[in-house]
Amino acid sequence: MGKIVFYADKNFQGRSFECMSDCADVSSFLSRCHSCRVESGCFIGNDRPNYMGNQYIFRSGEYAAYMNMMDMRDCIRSCHMIPMYRRSEA
Repeated sequence: MGKIVFYADKNFQGRSFECMSDCADVSSFLSRCHSCRVESGCFIGNDRPNYMGNQYIFRSGEYAAYMNMMDMRDCIRSCHMIPMYRRSEA
């Protein structure tokens, strides 16, 4: 299971929203989102609600000002977790 925490402001400041699964509309929890921390797993963030618009991959780590890092025009509005692939041994 993955976990991503979105913050309203840069450098992990302001209101926060924790997400451990898919979220079609982050803006219903945060009016803006300018930094995030991926505590586990891997997520795809979209700059439009309902998984639309440009996609950005967030691996485990901290993104203190991801809009600058990824040359984004808008903040994350939806996200979904990338399922972990487990190869079965035959």
